[in-house]
Amino acid sequence: MAFQLTAEQEAIRDAVREFGENEIVPVAREYDEQKKYPEEIRKKAAEYDLVAPNVPEEYGGAGMDLLSTIVVTEELWRADPGIGSAVGSAGFGTSMITRFGDEWMKEEWLPQITAGEAVSCSCISEPAHGSDVAGIETTAERDGDEWVIDGNKMWITNGTVADVGVVMAKTDPGEGHKGISAILVPTDADGFEPTKIDNKLGIRASDLAEIVLDGVRVPEENLIGEENRGFYQLMNFFAGGRASVASQAVGAAQGALDAAIDYANEREQFGQKIGEFQALRHKLADMATKVEAARSLTYRAAGYAEEGDRDRGMKYASMAKLFASENAVEVADDALQVFGGSGYVTDYPAERYYRDARITKIYEGTSEIQKNIIADRIL
Repeated sequence: MAFQLTAEQEAIRDAVREFGENEIVPVAREYDEQKKYPEEIRKKAAEYDLVAPNVPEEYGGAGMDLLSTIVVTEELWRADPGIGSAVGSAGFGTSMITRFGDEWMKEEWLPQITAGEAVSCSCISEPAHGSDVAGIETTAERDGDEWVIDGNKMWITNGTVADVGVVMAKTDPGEGHKGISAILVPTDADGFEPTKIDNKLGIRASDLAEIVLDGVRVPEENLIGEENRGFYQLMNFFAGGRASVASQAVGAAQGALDAAIDYANEREQFGQKIGEFQALRHKLADMATKVEAARSLTYRAAGYAEEGDRDRGMKYASMAKLFASENAVEVADDALQVFGGSGYVTDYPAERYYRDARITKIYEGTSEIQKNIIADRIL
């Protein structure tokens, strides 16, 4: 089955590409070197419906389907993975709110996020629990009409810039994954203490934090969905989330390929453009083939996830995430090789794509986890 972009999706792609070329590419190096969160770019992106575009129109979003949203993500990462990550992740947690949240949550938070007035985060991983979501130790206990939350979250995107977070916590600690709930937590609540992590290898313009939740109190109405059903609610988004990371990897690989092609057409050695040497032409051909293959698999995964085909959606999303992320690292490495010595310095974008692509093999489930998921579905 082939998944081909519609005319509307192609128009979305072209608009995001233009935004990236005009607003992101010229400042990408600056934000990376300064490790600066691109707040103004995020706000401007919101004017073009590029922040949480999946949110329904009645709550201020663009109401995009998964494939359209993935196209947006791909193009943002093509322009620059760091800034692309910051813009694309500004709506983390909105899918949980949209699907399982009470009406007041949607009306209060979703319009602010899509308008660029607020940022959300999703607090899942912990220092001792990354891929093992069921093992989280953060707890939420009832005290009258409030939840009291205690725990430690790690590697939280937007942790220091978010206004609200979706926190996964054990509401019945003795029940393992059956005792996890999702709770909406404003980040200005007493006891919500984020600490910025800024010594990252890549995507340095994206905010990352460790969060300590020390007796954080929120009203019981902040429970998202059903009590002790948070793990199952979260499972609804893994296929889409992994397809989204695959699109990040495709975007990073395409950006690295674009840079390598431009350099090959400019750089001269031995009296000719280096792009005229067969060895280099073959390398670029291999890179382009890998990018297109990853893109096709990613779009297919998005299609199955959008259809609600759970088994195929999970399998193909894991395949896409695995294949696209592994390829992105390879393509970025090849791009750096095309640049030669120039690729090893920050004057050119090759080394940035090389550093930035690496994260796609880790978050939203490592490559090893994806192989386990795929194997479970084919054996």
